[in-house]
Amino acid sequence: MASAFFFDAEPVCELPSLPPTLDACALCAKPLGRDCDIFMYRGDAPFCSEECRGEQMQLDAIRARRAAARRQQQQQQYSSRTESRHRESRKVSVAT
Repeated sequence: MASAFFFDAEPVCELPSLPPTLDACALCAKPLGRDCDIFMYRGDAPFCSEECRGEQMQLDAIRARRAAARRQQQQQQYSSRTESRHRESRKVSVAT
């Protein structure tokens, strides 16, 4: 009984092409070749150099800090609105 493996059907001399996502640097769009190093970040983002990858990491850190600040500001605004509503609901008019 002969068994065939999926790689038996591939041509022996040809290398598969890079997936489309690995064709260019994610930051500067410089074409990436098979014979050059590819620096990866976050699993699927390719970069042509450590400098491009480092710059992207810095940009991501800035975006994350800004997003965290926005979330904190929104949470504070929500808390202050909720607190003022709560204070207003505790005001009870007393009939005399």
